[in-house]
Order: sequence, then structure tokens, then C-alpha cells
Amino acid sequence: MIRVRFAPSPTGLLHVGNVRTGVFAWFFTRQNNGTYILRIEDTDQERSRRESEESIYRDLRWLGMDWDEGPDVGGPRGPYRQSERFEVYNDYASRLIESGHAFWCFCSEEQLQSQEDRKYPGTCRALPKDVVESRLRAKQPAVVRLKVREGPIRFHDIVHGAMELSSDVISDPILLRSDGWPTYNYAVVIDDALMEITHVIRGDDHLSNTPKQVLIYEALQHPLPEFAHMSTILGPDHARLSKRHGATSIAQFRDAGYLPEALMNYIALLGWSPTSEGSEVIPPADLVKQFRLDRVNKSPAVFDVTKLNFINRSYLKTSPATPALIAQELQKARWIPPTNADAWLAIVRDAVVPAVDLATQVAAALENVLAFPLDDPSEIRDTLDDPGAIDLIRHFAAELDGRPQITFEDFRMISSKLKDVTKRKGKQLFHPLRAALTVKSSGPELDKLIPLIETAAQLNIKNVLSCRQRVRAFLERYGQSR
Repeated sequence: MIRVRFAPSPTGLLHVGNVRTGVFAWFFTRQNNGTYILRIEDTDQERSRRESEESIYRDLRWLGMDWDEGPDVGGPRGPYRQSERFEVYNDYASRLIESGHAFWCFCSEEQLQSQEDRKYPGTCRALPKDVVESRLRAKQPAVVRLKVREGPIRFHDIVHGAMELSSDVISDPILLRSDGWPTYNYAVVIDDALMEITHVIRGDDHLSNTPKQVLIYEALQHPLPEFAHMSTILGPDHARLSKRHGATSIAQFRDAGYLPEALMNYIALLGWSPTSEGSEVIPPADLVKQFRLDRVNKSPAVFDVTKLNFINRSYLKTSPATPALIAQELQKARWIPPTNADAWLAIVRDAVVPAVDLATQVAAALENVLAFPLDDPSEIRDTLDDPGAIDLIRHFAAELDGRPQITFEDFRMISSKLKDVTKRKGKQLFHPLRAALTVKSSGPELDKLIPLIETAAQLNIKNVLSCRQRVRAFLERYGQSR
């Protein structure tokens, strides 16, 4: 059975680059009916925090991911936190020493730094057993090192192909530090071996670590897993993606109003191309079906927030979560009426949501659409300079008299009548009518705008004026002298 792990460190917020690896691993595992394992690599004593671990769970679940084994769900290959596996690391270090694949090293940092060649010279490789035991009894500081064998180190990477490195360039790597804590390369191999990981999917910043890990696998006499190293994610300036490029953590994207399925969809496109042609808006279930590790690109991926926004906008139109998100944002901005809230939300969704990228933009967009800036006619100068347009608006006002509210069907009937009376049509007809209703040259289609205006006025939301009131106010300001 395929067994794949995602192994983040709880040292801060889960960021896009890290979670992209987890998402790819999750797609691959779910597609192959394998076991997905969440392992917490918390051997960084100073930076690891339990609250960061909790935020990892929260972020992954928000994205829609689940796992079969992990610290919070248990499993047969635990513990799933590295800090709880010290007995395991010590036990296997002892086994490697006994088998002759590792040794105690008593060299101090000062001794090693004095070497002209920074490669470890093998000073303690052949120390007699009695000397080693004597120094250990005397509690002399020591680390455990792996004996690097001679000859080439070979492994296959699904993304990068056949890889080979001479062992001559590798120092005997430290497995256990003098304080007993394992190094990354040692702990990750022990964990992957004992958890029977079949595919190691991770960022290509770990590609340089892999030869050392291959040597540890060989010393343990454990078969190598399949490796797949994902490319780096770059910012628009082609520098490594970082905080200076804006939001990079999953929590920041969630708080900004992105939908989880949209973010997962976009993350999937960072360094991977779908098998089917057409839209890049691909729901998570279809991504699981389409994903292939051999279609992952080894070239760096560039994070494009414009494309992310396009994908999020597409999901906003159809996601079942959208109404609740819109309601939350409008409630915060006091754009929710005490009655008929559902009907109002449906109208807002129809009129405003198609023009925004994020749920958090809906309140501001609604305010902009319903604004009536009589003091700023800069957008409608052509209308104000056209006597025929002003005359059209006067006819429009006359038709609205006696109608406290109108529907779009009413508007369609009125505009047809105005077309006959004024002989204006198309833009000449509808641009002046929009100007009189909004003092703007563009906005939502009138079939969506008019119900929005009239419903807001009827429900007395933020003193929004009705269509009739708007046209009268417009003429009082701009129609008297024309």
C-alpha cells in the first residue's frame, strides 16, 4: 500500500510553499487509495510551539484535507511527533554503531573549525573501543556520526530523474548531537523507514540532503522510498516567495476572504499542469482524479495573485459557502436589514459578487454601487453636456412619479416608452438613465442594479434613496438650468 507523509515543523504559520507539498502528497495518496500521514517535526527546541501545531491542523482542515494517521488521530506507527521518538532515535543509533556504520565522535567545534578542509577528516572513525567507552564514562561531549562509504550515491527522483553524487564530497554526517537530539537527516530517515513511507514528496530545497539520507537508508538495510522533489515557488519578481510579496501563509489567505477550494485549486497549479485542456478552475475532487506526479514541473513556479483572484472569483459565484461569507461581511459593515435578510442577500449576490475577487470586498463594493455622489459628476460629463440626455431624464422622472418603487419589468416598460418618445436608443438611452440613478458611467447591469436600489430603499438600509428619489435629486442638482 502507498504510504505518504506530510511533515511540517510547528515553528510558525503554515505557508504556501510548505502546504503545496502537502497538497500534492494528499492528491497522490487519495488518488491511489493510500494512507496519508501527518507527522510533526518539532526537533527545533527553541522555535517549536504547540499553538503552531494546532494552527497546522486548523489550516489543513480548512483547505479540506484529512489524514489517516497523525498526532491528533493516532495510528499504528506512532508517536507522530519527533520530540516523542527520542528512544527510537537512540536505539537505532546504537544499532548503527554496533553494526559498524556509525561511530562516536569527540571532536570539539574548535577542532573542526581549525581544519583547512571543512570536510570532517575522520578523526574519531577508528578510535579503539576501550578509548570510546572511557571517554563516554567520563561524560566527554560526543556526537554520533555516520561512516560515509566510498563510491557513488545514486537515487531516482520522479521529478528530476536519475541522480548521482560522489560520496567523496560528503562529510560523515552527524546523526545525534551531543545533547542527544537527532539531526534532521537522521530523524527523517528513521521516521520514514519505521512508518513505511513509500513516497517522499517534499520541496527541492531538500534535494541536497537526499544523498546523506540514502546513505542512512543503506546503513539501516532499508529499501529506498520513491523521491519526488517539488520546485521552489517564486514571487512576481522571481525572488523566492516571502512576506515582502504580501500574504504567504494559509491563515492570511483565509482571513483575506479566499475560499479554501479556490486556494487549493490555485496551489495545485503551482508547478503542475492538468491532464485535461480547458478551464483551470478545477474542483478538489477532480484535482485528485487528474493529479500525476510525473506531470510536476521541475522549473520554479511563480505565484500570481491575479490568477488566484480570478480563480477565487469563479468559486465565489458557485460555492455553497458564499452566502454565509457575504452575510458575515455585510453584518460587520452594517449592510444587513433586520427583516428580509435572505432576499436582500440574494440580490446582493446577484448584483455585486460577480465584480469582486474576495468575500471581504463585498461590503465596499456594495457601498460603491449604491453610492450617489451628486457632488462629483466627473464620470458623467457627456450626459450633463447633452441637452437631449437631460430631457430624457426629465421624461424618466415623470414616469417615476406616483411609483414609490419599481421593478425591473417596470423599468423595461418605461424605457421602451422613453425610446419611442425621445427617439434615443442603445447607449444614448441607457447611459443617461444610469447616470441619473448612480452619477456614474458604469456598474452592474440595470436588471441587477434596479432591484438592488429599490430593495435597499424599501428595507431602509443606510438611508439608500429609491430610484424615484435619485432621479428627482439628480434633476434638482443638474437639470434646472438646462
